[in-house]
Amino acid sequence: METELLAELRALKHRVPHLAGGLVGSVDGLLVAHDTHGTEPSGLAAMTAASLGLAQRLADTTGQGDFRESLVRGEHGYVATYAAGGSCVLTLLAHPDVNVGRLHLEARRSARRIADLITDTLAPKEARESREVG
Repeated sequence: METELLAELRALKHRVPHLAGGLVGSVDGLLVAHDTHGTEPSGLAAMTAASLGLAQRLADTTGQGDFRESLVRGEHGYVATYAAGGSCVLTLLAHPDVNVGRLHLEARRSARRIADLITDTLAPKEARESREVG
């Protein structure tokens, strides 16, 4: 699974100019896969989980429903986090001149693919085989 996740992260990096890197982490803060350079990925996965908890509460408290994504804009660029199924998140680091619309478009697609990869990997073998047959 990690190979497929890395391939998705690298493909996303090619589709979005000025994307610096990204990672897939569990909602518990564990690193699953990463393509980051210059950033400590395990620490970033843990910080993502902490901010995810707050974002989930904020969305719920304000009646906005389940968490989908968050975007932090800093002086030197962006940190964007997207739900990738119920158990993982996709966190991306982008330079300040990234096209934010393009970032959202491509990242949302990648988050869905990552969710599918994780679901397919974790699903019982019988469930995967019945989906393939049907």
